[in-house]
Amino acid sequence: MSSLTRPTDPNPTTPDAKEPAPPEHWPGEDGNGLARLRTTLDGIDDQIHDLLIERGRVVEEVAKTGKRAALRPGREASIIRRLLARHRGSLPPQAIVRIWRELLAATTGMQGSFTLAVCEPHPGGGYAQLAREQYGSLTPLRVYGDAEQAIAALSSRRASVAILPMPSEAETWWLTALRHRDIHIVARLPFWAPRPDGASAVQALVVARFPPDASEHDRSFIGLELDEGVSRARLRADVTAAGFTPCLVVLRREPGAGLARALVEVEGHVADDDQRLDRLLAKRRAVALGGYAVPVGTP
Repeated sequence: MSSLTRPTDPNPTTPDAKEPAPPEHWPGEDGNGLARLRTTLDGIDDQIHDLLIERGRVVEEVAKTGKRAALRPGREASIIRRLLARHRGSLPPQAIVRIWRELLAATTGMQGSFTLAVCEPHPGGGYAQLAREQYGSLTPLRVYGDAEQAIAALSSRRASVAILPMPSEAETWWLTALRHRDIHIVARLPFWAPRPDGASAVQALVVARFPPDASEHDRSFIGLELDEGVSRARLRADVTAAGFTPCLVVLRREPGAGLARALVEVEGHVADDDQRLDRLLAKRRAVALGGYAVPVGTP
């Protein structure tokens, strides 16, 4: 007589097996601890939301004062640095940066139209991702294939700021900024480090139609026109002699023009009326091109 055999359960459950209680029935101190903690979180969320509503009201009042621009990169950097300095507890500092970057982007948009022009030389190059990280996931964004197109969008007021690759001898968008004084470098991206896996690894500068505002820790860019034969070492020495501390030096010679153009990054905030620029006037031209609040985690 044949019989049917049930398959053997590779993980049999016995009456003595202890399974963890489902999270919904976590006992806590009084048998209903999880429900109480959730009620506490709901109350905290309401308080946070009330404060966000109040912050939005204050931003509206600030906008009525007639300040020169809705975007204040130096002020925003100071806010985030201050919050990171006072932060404590297990919430990751990067979360503070992300929360406030979204908040600052939203309040900037409250004060007027705000659109991004992003130079993305190669699809998926990371510049659009970098722009979203700094200026929020919902801010209007247009991608352009080269820097000149992005600058043209800025100049024609189709964009509020342009996000451009870091300058080099090959990446010469900064020459346009040197020629047209209505373009200023105002920020550097990304603003925080270390970078987690999956984050954009590229570096970029942000340009706008207004000069940057100073923060507690800044670097600036000076544009120069020079005699063609000036060496990089001589240029660095002259910049140092004028009272600046140079960081990056980009030098591009113009064949047949008898001149060279340079972009020099220096420590500190340099305004158009900085007297140290006068010491560089032996050069053909020396102008402040803007600068940026030094990103968190940058040496």
